[in-house]
Amino acid sequence: MSDILVHTEDGVTTLTINRLARKNSLTAAMYASLADALEQAQADASVRVVVVQGDETVFSAGNDLGDFLHQPPAGEDAPVFRFLRNIASFPKPLVAAVCGPAVGIGTTMLFHFDLVYAGDNAAFSMPFVNLGLCAEGASSLLAPQMFGYHRAAEALLLGEPFYAEAALEVGLVNKVLPPAEVNAYAAQVARKLAAKPSSSLLETKRLMKKGQQALVLQAMSEEGAIFGRMLREPAAKEAFAAFMEKRAPRFQ
Repeated sequence: MSDILVHTEDGVTTLTINRLARKNSLTAAMYASLADALEQAQADASVRVVVVQGDETVFSAGNDLGDFLHQPPAGEDAPVFRFLRNIASFPKPLVAAVCGPAVGIGTTMLFHFDLVYAGDNAAFSMPFVNLGLCAEGASSLLAPQMFGYHRAAEALLLGEPFYAEAALEVGLVNKVLPPAEVNAYAAQVARKLAAKPSSSLLETKRLMKKGQQALVLQAMSEEGAIFGRMLREPAAKEAFAAFMEKRAPRFQ
């Protein structure tokens, strides 16, 4: 069975991250599948809304570190960066259903969704600094805008988890629900959106996003270049080695 399930019905395409045995950690192939699915949904006039969901126990543990080290992103055409650009520029409504851990890109991708529904077991984290890396997905721009600078600094510099109620308070999520209800609720909202005039949805989203679309893509590009450089530096190598060896990192 595919690690990314794609289902389209009644104007809604649902993308399900389906690698539960590895906590829905994302590989280069999975990023490519997600990017392809978004491109297809954008081109298909019958698709009006896209939903991204995981399992009620986990949304995504972020990058699969083994795959990430074996196939590090090389340049802006790497699957992970193609996925991020596609999700940042996607013109139709995007809805996310998030339960359990949402680590790294599992959190940063949510800044680009229009509506986010979370289980009360959701745990968001952006531990890039702890891995010797920098923020990605335009989170260095969007987290301070959404959270306020000091809360964004806490999330990005310390990299510690924050939970569903805190995410609701800062505006990262729209509603918190019992985990067993989240995917169904997101699907219900998506159907409600799909029943509305498509042109009205597209133009309203475009108008809301147009003021900073260029800034978001510029931030993604700058972050991506720095992220790629830092991935080859000693701090990241030590952080990844420590993770694989299940020990505390020793940064010099």
